[in-house]
Amino acid sequence: MYLFAVLVWYHANTIIAYFSPVCDIEVPERLSSSYEQLKRYHLVERCVHVPVREGTEEEILLVHSLEHLEVAKSTQTMNEEELKRVSGHYDAFFFHPNTYRCARLAVGATLQLVDAVMSGKVCNGMALVRPPGHHSQRNAANGFCLFNNVAIAAEYAKLKYRLQRILIVDWDVHHGQGIQYLFEEDPSVLYFSWHRYEHQEFWPSLKESDYDAVGLGKGKGFNINLPWNKVGMGNSDYLAAFFHVLLPMAFEFDPELVLVSSGYDSGIGDPEGQMNATPEVFAHLTHFLMQLANGKLCVILEGGYHLKSLSESVCMTVKTLLGDPVPQVTGEMAPCLSAVESIQNVRAAHKPYWKWLMYEGNYSSLSSSKCDYPSTEHESNNDETVRVERFLEQHMKNILFPVPPIRTATTTDAKVSAHLLPVPLHLVREIDKTETKALVSGFYADLVKEDKMLLSLGSMLAVLDKILKNEVCNGIAESPASSVSVAVALRHSVRFGFQRVLCIFVGDIQIVPNTEDGQKLFEIHLAIVLHIRNLGLFIVLSSFSLLLKDAEGNDFFSAVLGFILPVAYSYQPNLTIIAVGPKKSLGINGISLLFALLQGLAKSRILAVIEDKEINLMQSVAKVLSGASTPHFGVYVPPTQEKVNTIKILRDQFQQEWKMLQCAGKLSV
Repeated sequence: MYLFAVLVWYHANTIIAYFSPVCDIEVPERLSSSYEQLKRYHLVERCVHVPVREGTEEEILLVHSLEHLEVAKSTQTMNEEELKRVSGHYDAFFFHPNTYRCARLAVGATLQLVDAVMSGKVCNGMALVRPPGHHSQRNAANGFCLFNNVAIAAEYAKLKYRLQRILIVDWDVHHGQGIQYLFEEDPSVLYFSWHRYEHQEFWPSLKESDYDAVGLGKGKGFNINLPWNKVGMGNSDYLAAFFHVLLPMAFEFDPELVLVSSGYDSGIGDPEGQMNATPEVFAHLTHFLMQLANGKLCVILEGGYHLKSLSESVCMTVKTLLGDPVPQVTGEMAPCLSAVESIQNVRAAHKPYWKWLMYEGNYSSLSSSKCDYPSTEHESNNDETVRVERFLEQHMKNILFPVPPIRTATTTDAKVSAHLLPVPLHLVREIDKTETKALVSGFYADLVKEDKMLLSLGSMLAVLDKILKNEVCNGIAESPASSVSVAVALRHSVRFGFQRVLCIFVGDIQIVPNTEDGQKLFEIHLAIVLHIRNLGLFIVLSSFSLLLKDAEGNDFFSAVLGFILPVAYSYQPNLTIIAVGPKKSLGINGISLLFALLQGLAKSRILAVIEDKEINLMQSVAKVLSGASTPHFGVYVPPTQEKVNTIKILRDQFQQEWKMLQCAGKLSV
């Protein structure tokens, strides 16, 4: 069970400036509206609360100069004219007499969160703070930011906990140039930022915000800028950036802590960002980051200026941190042409620095999609705000669903229960053998003649029924023949009304039963197989059949992040079935990570069918399904050139049908 730390602080007088219209969007209501929405969703009461303190001067000086600190301190007693004069030295920053104390509280709250996570008091958490921090530099305030909360947290964690690898993910719509400047020569910090750029036309309008700013000196390759050159980026664009850029780099980097500069001005309706991403996409992004660093994840608020969009996005993030099932992501899963080009440019710029890119060639874009933000030229800002509020009110009602009262189920079969305990699982009684035989006799009678198979199917169907009825989130079952169990589960799910079922097979498994009807059934669903002694890939869809042979464990990320997840998110299943058979080269931790990554799909509905009776495997999968942190995958080994080329061939063949694959096409930079 996840313990979550939410650090909340706001005050009616914490206004950055009372004389500048530039800052009229950075208001105290950003925190109060988010906190009230958390209470409406009953999330506050589920959180561990950590007391807030002010950051010390020594902590601030970890990244800022003494001169900058002294100037900030001096503003506490200044009058309005003096504050205007000092503020005039900075870009888009305006002092208020309370700014210094507010900024110190933001720093302290962030560090309290880091301590709570690193000490093991909580697994993860979010700090709701203002003013934000990611623009502030060593010797300068900038863009509403006085002290760089996340940069200070990174240096603090390195010093106090002796960390050697920290990942900072900045999904704010503005480039966090302050973080970049502070770490661009530091290989111990991997900084990723996507941001509205529009070919340097959008603030902060810096050349070094472009994709070719990869870091300096020893830090080359550790600064990742993904510039959005058009407005209107949506859910599929953000997910594509994770699949094809961030996640492969992050798993290769293998961070010990993940910090998020969590700006929600990259969400729909924000007057700064003008993007189309809806709140649930932040749940998916959070879910992916939770699979890194043994779950040690600290989310720190940055921007976000449409109050409804901000508050709903904060809630989606917190729900995910708490371990709730992730809502189905909405919208067409097809990144736009501009997003594809930006992603490919980043991949090309970083090819010299990353093992996972070493065998990738030059790329060209294939998408014909467009990024179009809904026209508001005839609307006032107030009309646009109201329109988005109404949209989000209905949208959230559509995507939110009752969380099943039970997380993970298995059957009362003594052998299975003994294998899985002390993992906290709900036990269900298996279906009677006679009833099971009646259920399957019409279409798989020749495959289930043995009592052992009938008993196994009775157990599996009992768990599956609980999932289909939304009584449990996921479940795990043993089987002497997982291919048969999956075929029966697929048939049963379709009869229940589930029309899109994703089937993943790991190991030496014959996926299609030897019946004409069974063949047709599989062809209308999507099956992906990690196949035959080694890690491989088998796609069955609309009578297409392709096999990626002889890959090994080191090809896991190339196959899963570069192909399986993009295809699965394009497909958008409403149920996922994962079967694990014998003769597999993929280790326990890799299989567990596969389960964890796929929990972002189908409202986290997963049925695990385990054929190979490995106690350790059963326990590891059960722990992941129950909400435990993903075990460490191991030392990253680059994929082989042969397998990278094979996956590229598959992508080229399927990317017109599964458009989330298009970000890996050929582009010359």
